[in-house]
Amino acid sequence: MEFHVQDQVIRIAPRDAPHLLAVLTERFRARRGFALATLNLDHLVKLQQDRAFLAAYAQHDLVVADGNPVVWLSRLAGRPVGLVPGADMVVPMVRLAAEAGVSVALVGSTEAALRAAGEGLCARVPGLVIAARIAPAMGFDPMGQQGAEVIAALRASGAGLCLLALGAPKQEIFAARARAALPHMGFASIGAGLDFIAGAQPRAPLWVRRLTLEWLWRALSSPRRMVPRYARCAAILPGLMVAAWRLRG
Repeated sequence: MEFHVQDQVIRIAPRDAPHLLAVLTERFRARRGFALATLNLDHLVKLQQDRAFLAAYAQHDLVVADGNPVVWLSRLAGRPVGLVPGADMVVPMVRLAAEAGVSVALVGSTEAALRAAGEGLCARVPGLVIAARIAPAMGFDPMGQQGAEVIAALRASGAGLCLLALGAPKQEIFAARARAALPHMGFASIGAGLDFIAGAQPRAPLWVRRLTLEWLWRALSSPRRMVPRYARCAAILPGLMVAAWRLRG
């Protein structure tokens, strides 16, 4: 499945969670880096408006479908992909890293949340080594001196996997920059994934997610922030549906 945004093509690959985990297993064993993005409608809105975000996305090795609308669009296009929520992939990714002897760095959120997330991950994944916990200051500029300092800290840590919880577009822009500077390291942009593990931010109950109603749960939980976001997403959906239909055949 692919999305045409301005002059770039964003392709979803690997197509589902099992294929993603297979790719990550090979990369960890070979000590080959990567940049993983999790595509959703909110990203597609931002990609149309932010050239830096689009340029960064185009540099990612791996892009998965993090949102049911993206999955539904892929089916409409006759090129189905599986749902791969970034938050759900944190523990499986970390487990693969630990099995390959790869240490992990946590970047984003707050120091307290990173400490709690690290403890939660170590409790779930025996043998996991957390090599660094970095909580950038408010106003973090991924392309400025702050970004350079985080890259230097990651290099010194010796980590092979970096989980980025900076929010879009900062995490993807930083991932693209850091991927070029640290070719041995994998960068996975996971949004609120670490906050969920830390308990710093509640996630929709499993039954809500199984009914594909997490968006409604989030809208009701934080209407001032989420309702405008979902309105912008709804506005681009008809155009995406037409484009997906044209990909058929």
